[in-house]
Amino acid sequence: ITPASMTIVFLSITIGTIMTMSSSNWLMAWIGLELNMLAILPIISKPKTTRASEATTKYFLTQAIASAMMLLSSTINVWQTGNWNILELKNKFSTTIMALSLMMKMGAAPIHFWLPEVLQGTTLQTALLITTWQKIAPVTLMYMISNNIQPTILVSAGILSMIIGGLGGINQTQLRKMMAYSSINNLGWTITIMAFSPNMALMNICTYIIMTTPIFLMMTNMSTKTLQNLSTTWTTSMTMTLSIALLMLSTSGLPPFTGFMPKMLILNELVSQKLTTLATLAI
Repeated sequence: ITPASMTIVFLSITIGTIMTMSSSNWLMAWIGLELNMLAILPIISKPKTTRASEATTKYFLTQAIASAMMLLSSTINVWQTGNWNILELKNKFSTTIMALSLMMKMGAAPIHFWLPEVLQGTTLQTALLITTWQKIAPVTLMYMISNNIQPTILVSAGILSMIIGGLGGINQTQLRKMMAYSSINNLGWTITIMAFSPNMALMNICTYIIMTTPIFLMMTNMSTKTLQNLSTTWTTSMTMTLSIALLMLSTSGLPPFTGFMPKMLILNELVSQKLTTLATLAI
């Protein structure tokens, strides 16, 4: 891929996300997401391998289905209300389909199946892009409609994401798959609190992005793709190996690291909302 085409691709990804974040109309938000999705496909398929082609196809199909669900949801809502405004999503059926489509776009459970597979088939830089930048637009849309979504749906998906993210990462030796399950787990926390405190959900996802970015960058720098690689990197760079270890502990929410702060605030909010059972489940 030439530098000019790469510039166009990255520009399209950026414009797509900004377009979705700044729009108040469902059609414009959908166009932004489509632009974003189509622009990242050449990046995923850049390595000329079978796995990369497979990852590209999986990513395209899941995102296309999610986009179709978004259009269906917004169209049903327009029939009911006569309004394309994002904040006017009042129809219960529409909000449920919209919430599911956004979860599919992000890679949250129960529609998470594509994320570990796609990440495993791409390069570390592309995996970083999918787990961070590609989540911004759907999370923003979910934030905008969070008041209209039934809390039961968000909480159920959130708890399921936490469980699948936690258990799925245990038996992995591939770092990209581990990071995918870490992403699913983190989305679980974000979605659960989205029903009660959307601002806290935004803070949680921002903290996650800030912590995940250096992990991927350091793994790229050291060319580590498996746990076995990671266990031998201390011989070449002790500082970087230690940094990755500490950042991973932070991402998992271990006190006294930064990653513990949003989780503690989320648990505090759940308890103050008289949702002690949920807080216990989250722990």
